[in-house]
Amino acid sequence: MLMRFLTSSANWCGLGLAGVMLLLKALGLLGGWALWLAPLGWLAGFVVGGLWLGFPSAKAPAWEPLVFSDEGDARQAMSRALDGVRRLTEHNPENRIPASLQARVLALCEALEELLHQWERSKGQLSLQDSFHARHIAISYLPEALNTYLSIPAGFATQRVLENGKTAQDTFKDTLHELEAKVRELGDDLAAQDAHAFLVHSKFLNQKFGPQGLDAPALNLPPSPPPSAP
Repeated sequence: MLMRFLTSSANWCGLGLAGVMLLLKALGLLGGWALWLAPLGWLAGFVVGGLWLGFPSAKAPAWEPLVFSDEGDARQAMSRALDGVRRLTEHNPENRIPASLQARVLALCEALEELLHQWERSKGQLSLQDSFHARHIAISYLPEALNTYLSIPAGFATQRVLENGKTAQDTFKDTLHELEAKVRELGDDLAAQDAHAFLVHSKFLNQKFGPQGLDAPALNLPPSPPPSAP
């Protein structure tokens, strides 16, 4: 409870306004009575910040951060992580995830599951770097992005512009877009390898069993006898 209060946006607004009062006092712009304005400044900043960005909640978070380890069988670890992301997204604590983003997270989980199945049955192989990316998108990148987004107060996430010029919600959208693009790239890579293997095998069968065609070597047959006179 204490940490939620200290780290709340309302408290930071109050501390900021109180700090302004103390700075003005240090510059000699306010008299000794300015020390009494600091607590009032904190109170005013706390109220304004609470009304704008939300007051700290007395309740414990209704969700536990997702934490997964990349140990043991990679496919099992990826499946466990995706199940956790899916459950948290469907639970949607305090309706923090808009419906459009909720649908995209669930669709990304589905795409990762399909990539996992494709990887298992594929004749191709991912590079060491790409296999690293595939595992960590499911086990760490996506869960950590969801954890971080949900830890930001709702008002702050949707209204405050960050250093990148976007809100936290828009930044989360961009993160999902990057992960979606990478998953599609990995799936296309495996599909291209399987298509190439299929083409090579098809050519082999055609050469072994198919018609020889115009490129077949000519057969040395004896000339046909002339037709007999009637």
